[in-house]
Amino acid sequence: MELDLGPDEMIFVGAAVGMMRWFGERLPPGSVVVVEEPEIIHRRGIDALVAGLPVVSRVVAAGYQTGLDADALLAREPGLASARLVVPGLEYAVGATARLAERLDLPGAGPEAADVFSDKHRMRELADKAGLANPAYELVDSPAAAEAFADRFGGRCVLKPTRRSGSLGVQVITDRASIAPAWAASAAPEHPAEATLGLPTGVLVEQTLRGPEYSVELLVADGEVCFGNVTDKRVLPGRSPVETGHTVPSALPAAARAELVAAATRLAGAAGFRTGVLHSEWIVVDGVPTLVECAARLPGDMITALVSVAYECAFIEAYLRTLRGERPALPARPTGAAAVEFLLAPAGTVTAVAGLRDARRVSGVLDVQLDVAVGDPVGEVTSSLRRSGHVLTWGADPAEATAAARTAAGKIRITAG
Repeated sequence: MELDLGPDEMIFVGAAVGMMRWFGERLPPGSVVVVEEPEIIHRRGIDALVAGLPVVSRVVAAGYQTGLDADALLAREPGLASARLVVPGLEYAVGATARLAERLDLPGAGPEAADVFSDKHRMRELADKAGLANPAYELVDSPAAAEAFADRFGGRCVLKPTRRSGSLGVQVITDRASIAPAWAASAAPEHPAEATLGLPTGVLVEQTLRGPEYSVELLVADGEVCFGNVTDKRVLPGRSPVETGHTVPSALPAAARAELVAAATRLAGAAGFRTGVLHSEWIVVDGVPTLVECAARLPGDMITALVSVAYECAFIEAYLRTLRGERPALPARPTGAAAVEFLLAPAGTVTAVAGLRDARRVSGVLDVQLDVAVGDPVGEVTSSLRRSGHVLTWGADPAEATAAARTAAGKIRITAG
């Protein structure tokens, strides 16, 4: 990667460790300043984590998840004013990143768009105003209110926190009697390590959608879509719809892919989204793309790697260049396909892991990563945080890449007792 950055010229808000390691392999030493919540610096040992990453010049402690005072931050850290781009590392940093970028007169999502896409209820209201297909929804403050909503749809609904990511607290309810016992898991979801303890959330109840699931990745510069991709999604059945795999590009016909990109583009325009990546999720119901969620940041779950492989491009580099005010060219069409399948260990304590060598021997496998070891406790898979690793593959087309990923993942056996 040839991105000419001088000392402290990138501000990275939210210490996403995986991204920082990626930067460490591709960016000049000392080019990145990390801004992180004091609470999280202490809880996660961020100083120790970045000590071995020469790309990070320093860590700046600043509260941002419940509101960033950009002027106060710059008064305390005047060196940040020389930055050439500001990048969100986490979902919870999107709003602060947009405000800091605007304060520094640098490209970014824009504070209003960032705020809309950081709150699932506000996103629903925006989609309604834009005339996009939305499920019925309601912001509720009690199990009784959620039950009244579910009664309109045969006792079925989806409960989700308004301000969490990675499927945390998202529950598909099939029986209204289970809403009260399930309420706390959405109203006070499992606390992610990267979020402050005071990060508020409401509860959104939605009509259940049935249909195949997709995501759309847009790279936008000054309100103009420069690149669009559609990803096939695979999710767990049952109460917790955690993503279990992705394939890029989607196997959908070209016209259907274009319809999804058009819907995502319309959403971006309605929000006034300026510059960056917009990652939206959709369920196609009776042929109509219906909005699920949207994030104003890079997608997780290896999708950036899949795009880079399938389109033979440096997608993250293009994103960084766009945030620096450039217009990098990306391929209009993929040259192949890529897929990821996530490993899902059974709940319990891991007693054995087998099949890794066999998985790596499967044709098309690019990477196999195991995130658990013998002796580790593993919980029920209720969010992306609970997955146990992944297999990354490529193929000539989506079917070949997906088959390779599933075959390789199937050879890995994680035993828990």
